[in-house]
Amino acid sequence: MLGIIGAMDEEVAKIKEQMSEVTVTETAGMEFFRGKLGGKDAVVVRSGIGKVNAGMCTQILADKFGVSAVINTGIAGSLRAEINIGDIVLSTDALQHDMDATGFGYPAGQIPRVDTLSFKADEKLADLAERCCRRVNPDIGVFRGRVVSGDQFISSREKKNQLTEMFGGYCTEMEGAAIAQAAYLNGIPFLVIRAISDKADDSAGMDYSIFEAKAIEHSVKLLLAMAEEY
Repeated sequence: MLGIIGAMDEEVAKIKEQMSEVTVTETAGMEFFRGKLGGKDAVVVRSGIGKVNAGMCTQILADKFGVSAVINTGIAGSLRAEINIGDIVLSTDALQHDMDATGFGYPAGQIPRVDTLSFKADEKLADLAERCCRRVNPDIGVFRGRVVSGDQFISSREKKNQLTEMFGGYCTEMEGAAIAQAAYLNGIPFLVIRAISDKADDSAGMDYSIFEAKAIEHSVKLLLAMAEEY
């Protein structure tokens, strides 16, 4: 069964419209929509904002639904000039940029007593996502790179530059690395998919309401195509 964690109510609603045989389970204040997506078993949920919500949501998908893979979709800020508003970033790996145990001798971003700096995404899921995205969303760019997450809204160019220099991030947001960590600890393949909402260079972009509608349209098309081929 495929577990899909969406970031926005509107996105989850649009995915749910594509599902059949839906049953709803409420746990920890989250609604889990279980049914068929693209003819395949899937459960779709909005986790809420931040790393704690995201980690809890992933653990529930593991414990209660026994998912075989987790896909997390949402929006993020670009950390690379070549990635434009509306483009898609697929995670190669993910780390928590606000984790700082350097005083104990750990590299910035590494969680103490965890054996990896970053959590590696599943390459088969990434290959599937890239192939599907190029087919169903030919009007946007698709990139693969590191997603860096933290319980911080990052808007300043100075902070974005720091995240790029320290971690080599492609985009920054608030949930992906927590989902990645929970999936890693449970031995579940994962992929973080992010639509880019703002440029790394702070240049003017499209109106946010227009971007959001387009991002949801692109994400739903992508997820449906992935579910059909999964």
